[in-house]
This record gives sequence, C-alpha cells and structure tokens, in this order.
Amino acid sequence: MFDSEEACVDVVRRRAYKAGDVLVIRYEGPKGGPGMREMLGVTALLYGQGAGEKVALVTDGRFSGATRGMMVGYVSPEAGVGGPLALVKNGDRIVIDAEKGVLDLVLRSKELKTRKAKMPKHQLSGVLEKYAAQVGSAFRGAVTHSGPKK
Repeated sequence: MFDSEEACVDVVRRRAYKAGDVLVIRYEGPKGGPGMREMLGVTALLYGQGAGEKVALVTDGRFSGATRGMMVGYVSPEAGVGGPLALVKNGDRIVIDAEKGVLDLVLRSKELKTRKAKMPKHQLSGVLEKYAAQVGSAFRGAVTHSGPKK
C-alpha cells in the first residue's frame, strides 16, 4: 500500500515484495495526484526485475500503451475523493478476476464502514488544490470543464 508512485518505486527497487502481491498506489488520480501521472516507471522496474507477470499493480493513476501484465489503472472513484483505494491497508486481501472484470477488496462491510469513518481527508494546497477542485473523475475523462455544449 503506497500513497505515491515514489514510495512504491523505492520498495520495488529493493525487491521488497513477493510473487502474488498486489501493489496498490493511491493518490495519483486526477484530484489526488493531482493530475493523474503515468505509472510506467514502476511497471518498467517490475518487468526489468522479471516480476511483471508475478505481481499485480492497482492504482488510481494511469498507464500508457506500453504497460502490460496485471496492471489495473484509472480506478474510480479515486482515493483522493474517498474511493475504495483510500481504505486499503497493508495485508488486505485483494482479488482480481480479469475474466469477470472484478476487482474486490475482501473485507467485511462493517470494517469498511469503520475505516471510512476514520479516514483523514486528503489535503492539498495552493494551485494543486485549485486544480483538484476543478478536475473531474477519470471515469468522466479527468477534464476541468463541464464538456461540450449541446
């Protein structure tokens, strides 16, 4: 569980993960990043270490066309607005079923509610705070306007 790409990269460089792990990078979405950075650096490191097919990566950030393997991006609603990634803790079980299109954090609903109640608000300041206030969800294109006129 990482609150930035840099924190995940540090762990991957040290090879402090194992086959079957799901690496989660949150607060990289349009509002949380803000700006929705590309996660190619960490995926390239994983493949360079021969682990690209042995671990998964889940993020509210984005990927380019060069990304391969079990990499799940653009998760929405993102952690920066209180989406499910904000509730994940190290050691939680995450199930990914690509055939069914399912990404599931395996927790009882009572535990999810408890975590949500205790979750601190993601804080930004200055121009990043202004940008985050204007940008929409990745699900809606991560744009800073209301869309075209009809």
